[in-house]
Amino acid sequence: MIVVRELSVDNWAEWRDLRLAALSEDPEAFSSKLADWQGEGDTEPRWRARLRDVSLNVLADLDGVPAGMVSANLSERGDKADLLSMWVAPPARGRGVGDALVRAVVRWSEGRGAAELALRVAGGNQHAMALYERHGFVTRPAQEGPCEHEMVREAHRA
Repeated sequence: MIVVRELSVDNWAEWRDLRLAALSEDPEAFSSKLADWQGEGDTEPRWRARLRDVSLNVLADLDGVPAGMVSANLSERGDKADLLSMWVAPPARGRGVGDALVRAVVRWSEGRGAAELALRVAGGNQHAMALYERHGFVTRPAQEGPCEHEMVREAHRA
């Protein structure tokens, strides 16, 4: 069973454990590096600040075990949102965890009135692109360069 839950700053240790696993397992998928968050960078105040400074932080448990995470930010005007730092642990891939995380961010962004939800996918990550396409995201030319894809999903209005 998949349980998706929004995290608060008090969940910093859970977030830390999964984030370090993500940076270790799939370093090419993130702009942050594992070394940036280890050693002197691995402090409770820093992890709490990371959770506080991002609008939404979600963790997914699969059969009671943390198996995935995602974050999102809302623009200052509230008209756009960005899906950030999504990761699913290898044993949980293909089991619906990614779908549950994307649905959580879509609900959150639309519930706040965002007309658009955008994200970036590392070049070559076809599995991630297929996941996002299933949820209505389309690819548009990325501003950053050929190694990234920018994808966007317009909000569904009732």
